[in-house]
Amino acid sequence: MKSHRNCVVLLAAAMISLGLSSTGRAQSATSTHPVTLWDTGSPLGDTIDLANRTSWRAVPPNLLLLEADPLKSSSDPGYYGREYAFQGDVVVENGYLTAVVRSAKGKVVVSSKNAKFEIGDSRFKSISRCIVLQNTGDDVALEVSFSTGAKGGDTSAVLAFGKTPIVEIKPAPTMKGISLRSTIEYGVLPGFVGDDLVVAPGQYPSDSVLDVPCESLFLGLLKGETSVLVMTWPKGKQQMKLGLSRQGQEGRLIESIAFDNDGQSLYVSLLEAPGIWHKEPLGVSYLEKDVASKWKRPFPAKWVTQLWEGEVRTTYTFRAAPAGTIWRGVAGMYNYPLWFNGDAAWFRLGKKVLPKGESIIYFLEGKDTPASVLTPVDIMKATLGRPMCDSILDLAGQKLRTHHRRGAIGIRRACTCGCTEAIEAVFKAGQEIEKKEYIEGAVGDMVYFVTRHVERLNEYRAFADDMTEFLRTTASSQPELKTYLESLTQIVQRIGELYETQKENIKSLEYAAELSRKTLALLQKKDPKNLSTCLDLGKDWRGMGGAQDGVLAEYHIIVRKLFQEAGYGCLNQPKAVDVAREIRRRCRQCLRNPDGYEIWPNY
Repeated sequence: MKSHRNCVVLLAAAMISLGLSSTGRAQSATSTHPVTLWDTGSPLGDTIDLANRTSWRAVPPNLLLLEADPLKSSSDPGYYGREYAFQGDVVVENGYLTAVVRSAKGKVVVSSKNAKFEIGDSRFKSISRCIVLQNTGDDVALEVSFSTGAKGGDTSAVLAFGKTPIVEIKPAPTMKGISLRSTIEYGVLPGFVGDDLVVAPGQYPSDSVLDVPCESLFLGLLKGETSVLVMTWPKGKQQMKLGLSRQGQEGRLIESIAFDNDGQSLYVSLLEAPGIWHKEPLGVSYLEKDVASKWKRPFPAKWVTQLWEGEVRTTYTFRAAPAGTIWRGVAGMYNYPLWFNGDAAWFRLGKKVLPKGESIIYFLEGKDTPASVLTPVDIMKATLGRPMCDSILDLAGQKLRTHHRRGAIGIRRACTCGCTEAIEAVFKAGQEIEKKEYIEGAVGDMVYFVTRHVERLNEYRAFADDMTEFLRTTASSQPELKTYLESLTQIVQRIGELYETQKENIKSLEYAAELSRKTLALLQKKDPKNLSTCLDLGKDWRGMGGAQDGVLAEYHIIVRKLFQEAGYGCLNQPKAVDVAREIRRRCRQCLRNPDGYEIWPNY
């Protein structure tokens, strides 16, 4: 544990309405320190001095210990039911975090070694009371009442802290929203199926608030690159607004998060480590050469970033060296752009993956990650439970659909190029009659391959038809979103346009059946012309299969772009947020179980 002590510190503020049961990696992060509740004796001043504890007093789990004769008191029911009255401010510590209830300021400040955030609202003038609901040494739960100073303006939330570094905020029914303040450079909305949204405040110079199409998990990459704020919440009708700071010398920040909780709990955590996230400015100096970053990963994990593949933001996972090359539909063959040599990060960018803008590096999931290090997905599993988490991660949707008719046997590359290559080798050896069954199998594989391709192409076309109709009817009912919806309509219409220009090359299943018939006819008898006919048919097979490959990859890029632009486009249009959520839901459904020719590189 010592070797990772400075690697990760998880900070969280919130409350527990259900008992939080930590499992998996979260279980290993349980603190060996007791959860201690302190009374500072007198209200803290404008600055919090945690080192000066002269007047502090630990509140014992058993309040009867405060009586003159604890043993006698424990046998007399007249002493039971005593409530603790704080003389100063309230402090909770558990080995991971320190939370200070600032009664005179109307906020709760939660801090760790390198970061902090505040729970509170600008309307709150003070904290009128703090009631201890639980104090066992393993758990502390406090009911904190916030006051606006106006009659009937009080509201409350329960803040609960346990030995795990994951805790919860539970608002009372009267608290319709929870506000957090911190110093966030970038916000991340993970996608899991589809690319994440990375919100850069500097890209919205004329906006002071951004409305986020949130979906149960949010990451705030805090200033300094040593801390990540992780927020999780159950599915519901929650709304999130990001408040932006004024333009400063170091750019704009997300300085506040206004969260409409829909009456449900919110879990807030801080992960800490030197270089737990990183911003790498890119430029022409990265073009067509290996470039070492000054950043090194603090621990193994599935580190990701987004780069521009053509005109679309594309998520890449850092590979281990050597990174090698990949083939991608549309882009073709190129050097994989990211890898680790040891812990050092390297880039190799080019014309197909452009050195444009900034590379924001972060992690969501573990990969050979030490047990003492929690990931955002670990936090989500521990706070939301596996059934809900599974629906968010959608592992079933990430699984590739097969175009291998005999995949378990692993015959050969299941594509028209691979199969025709195998068939042509037999004809070149003059063994087409002797290996008739082998060739029949390869032809069957190709028919299956193109059939699966056509089915997938039709799914995209059906998606485009449904999405176009949805955008049209939404534009009619919400004319104020006309510009937003028109830009998205232009994206989705490219699916139909591409089909019209490529349908002669894509061919049809009837065409594939005819090619199959002609290829199998060559197995009736040996003929000197068989080889040349086979080679000509091979070109036809590959032409059809190659066109389908390319269109599938294009379709995938189009839907991913629609998924992204629906999210980015609604950030400064509050009325578009619910529409964006629906568009993104439909896109995600379409992107599930992609074909091998359309996948994005972080698979």
